[in-house]
Amino acid sequence: MASANKTPPGADPKQLERTGTVREIGSQAVWSLSSCKPGFGVDQLRDDNLETYWQSDGSQPHLVNIQFRRKTTVKMLCIYADYKSDESYTPSKISVRVGNNFHNLQEVRQLELVEPSGWIHIPLLDLLNNPIRTFMIQIAVLANHQNGRDTHMRQIKVYTPVEESSIGKYPRCTTVDFMMYRTIR
Repeated sequence: MASANKTPPGADPKQLERTGTVREIGSQAVWSLSSCKPGFGVDQLRDDNLETYWQSDGSQPHLVNIQFRRKTTVKMLCIYADYKSDESYTPSKISVRVGNNFHNLQEVRQLELVEPSGWIHIPLLDLLNNPIRTFMIQIAVLANHQNGRDTHMRQIKVYTPVEESSIGKYPRCTTVDFMMYRTIR
């Protein structure tokens, strides 16, 4: 795992999960890539290790497709990028698109990144500031720093809001001991 000083305090998405307001749902999706070098694919992108990464192997735009089996509420994406380690492989322009399938994707966010180092939080909210409901998310790397051709992405996390319980009057259980019981169904 990467050293703690790569990520500014409070920016680690796992801290968001500990608050009990969001839950990571990337494991519920089917992930695909436009291209990858052997040994640098989806498994490395999702392994919770900041030292491993996906490396594209083709022409831009480089795409990460995240497809859900049913319409899913998504509040935020978190992408880990490290310019100091990846230099020209680091994305400088990213487009986030959502839709029902490949044929009706609509861009909801476009970001310009300047030498990013750490977690990049990308809220996915509609015009009324509500989380987006979608079947598919596509992250497109449109450009890299120093006009690099291929890209590195170290981690991507997808978050949904945690719904209030029917017992909303009672305080949430947010200690580590109680967090593990929260997801039992």
